[in-house]
Amino acid sequence: MNRWIEPTTLKGERVVLEPLTHAHAPALAEAVADGELWKLWYTFVPTPDAVAGYIETAHAEQAAGGLAFAVRDRASDTVIGSTRLCHVDASNRRAEIGYTWYARRFQRTAINTECKRLMLAHAFETLDAIAIEFRTHWHNRASRAAIARLGAKQDGVLRNHQISADGSLRDTVVFSILAHEWPAVRQNLDFQLERHG
Repeated sequence: MNRWIEPTTLKGERVVLEPLTHAHAPALAEAVADGELWKLWYTFVPTPDAVAGYIETAHAEQAAGGLAFAVRDRASDTVIGSTRLCHVDASNRRAEIGYTWYARRFQRTAINTECKRLMLAHAFETLDAIAIEFRTHWHNRASRAAIARLGAKQDGVLRNHQISADGSLRDTVVFSILAHEWPAVRQNLDFQLERHG
């Protein structure tokens, strides 16, 4: 049976998204230490010593049809984070972009915008997706704002959606971009990237 999403490499001006492998583990451990990202209680970012398990989990998701990427900064040729096409519903041509994180020094730069531009173009222009979702914790206000800046619309809130590692209940905010919205979203992302130079 053919997979809807095949492993691929996506290249932009600032970043390269390459299929995540265990060879990326040392660089990801360094990236996650930049800002001690695992201490953000409302995210699913691994500690440096849990990166290998994080990659294993990503590979399990990939076996179910997803695609996990290591994010490589082209200027420094350094792996600076990770992102995924996940929770894939191939029969309905839907997926989620999630598990996205970057070393702190690359946050609030054009990196995330270009990563999303590459992944959304692949989803809508190559895979013929009908919808791409984004999900984040209710309390992750920075992520909610970043998703809205991409041009995604909020679909709603899944109350008590998940039990977090610390036992707290997570309310998940769901956003999406639909295929017919992609041309306007693409134009906006290109405009944002041009402004960053």
